[in-house]
Amino acid sequence: MVKVCFVCLGNICRSPTAEAIFLDLVEKANLSDSFQVESAGTAGYHVGEKADKRSRETAASHGITILSRSRKFTADDADNFDYIIAMDLNNKDDLSLLAGGKTIHLLRDFDDSSPKSAAVPDPYYGGDDGFQKVFEICRRGCEGLLEHIKSKDLV
Repeated sequence: MVKVCFVCLGNICRSPTAEAIFLDLVEKANLSDSFQVESAGTAGYHVGEKADKRSRETAASHGITILSRSRKFTADDADNFDYIIAMDLNNKDDLSLLAGGKTIHLLRDFDDSSPKSAAVPDPYYGGDDGFQKVFEICRRGCEGLLEHIKSKDLV
């Protein structure tokens, strides 16, 4: 089983969006039994809360349901997950401190159309169009990540 954790700052916008998209892609590929997928935040600001309403509404408009609740990433998570996927360089740096040398990936690095080390922008303080943009960015990154894992870990 391949274990994947998507991580942003508060775990209410970007990482739950990526988690839900990735779960949908995995299900459509008939690979659900091969994956454990979660999301978390580097900060505990929203622990226990549902994803931001705008994230849930945007995902729903694409036929995807975000069910996760916010939680904080822990040092144990670093040991338990095969792929830790950060949404931006700040998250990656914070995760590196907890992960003890484990590789932390950026989601957009799995999108061939994206510049290397590009961030998934945080839509929290913006308008609804930012949530749509984040959804599309996450979708492309998740598609690339799934292809990467299929070629490296599910052969």
